Amino acid sequence: MLQELLSRCRRVVGPMIGLGAVAYFTYHTVEGDRGVLAYFRLQAEILDAEMHLSRVASERTEMEHRVQLLRPDHLDPDMLEERARIMLNMGREGEVVVFDKRR
Repeated sequence: MLQELLSRCRRVVGPMIGLGAVAYFTYHTVEGDRGVLAYFRLQAEILDAEMHLSRVASERTEMEHRVQLLRPDHLDPDMLEERARIMLNMGREGEVVVFDKRR
């Protein structure tokens, strides 16, 4: 009886070890640091970073344009007046000032 039990255990141990190894690697393929879920999370982060980059690039382009208008060789009178008003905190008589909370 003991011999038969040992014989059956030997037949079961190999497949159980194999099944355990397959389960282990399957779990880490999905949940691991470099698994499928981490891949999708990383793709979402990349998309957010690219969107942020495009916003920053457009802001930079706008700022470069405004700086170009203030260069001494291409001085734009409207831009100069706008900057002077902001820096000196002044306006003309009879003007109404509306503050924008977004800035």
